[in-house]
Amino acid sequence: MYIKIYFNDKPLFLTDEMTDEIQGYAHHDDAILIDEFSHPAVNAMIHEMRREKVHAGIFIHSDLATLKKAFWKKFNLIQAGGGLVNNGAQAWLFMFRRGKWDLPKGKLDAGETLEQCAIREVGEETGLSAVRLDAPLLITYHTYDENGKHILKETHWYRMSVPDGQAAIPVPDERVARFQQYEAITETVWADKERIATLTKNTFPSIIDVLKAAGLLTH
Repeated sequence: MYIKIYFNDKPLFLTDEMTDEIQGYAHHDDAILIDEFSHPAVNAMIHEMRREKVHAGIFIHSDLATLKKAFWKKFNLIQAGGGLVNNGAQAWLFMFRRGKWDLPKGKLDAGETLEQCAIREVGEETGLSAVRLDAPLLITYHTYDENGKHILKETHWYRMSVPDGQAAIPVPDERVARFQQYEAITETVWADKERIATLTKNTFPSIIDVLKAAGLLTH
């Protein structure tokens, strides 16, 4: 079992065993491997992951819960919800945001559940209505710095669908249009599996993980 945290596009694996996937990274000369747990070792791994020349990190410890707790203490945790939305015609919703193809997602507001957050974000970013949450998909993690703080963003992804099989993205109303402008969303599309393979040439590695978890990508 492992937890994968992205530092930009670079994965850090917190793991209690060497899986086949992790072995593939371990053979790179620019991968960092630590297998002795200590708090200085945790700090050292985070420092290494911020170095440009490092390709990936692997931190092995038999107690994954303890390892996770030690890393989480180094960051301010922000939770978010997002959705992989199907239109009932074997096409999935994508948006072009800040130069990358992305999926709708956003931060959890006070007083709402992660499921409510995911549905709200889909509506705010696309204008789709009556979106149905079908099932949990996976959780992704990535880090960034904001106002001098080290942030760990935990995004809960869900399978979603549009019950009435909306064939087109709705024309944004004024509220949605303002939101899209603020978020730098310039295009939204329904993409079939063939087009997804093209879009993912310009996306984030965490989105690749979402699509693999949904069975839409195999490699």
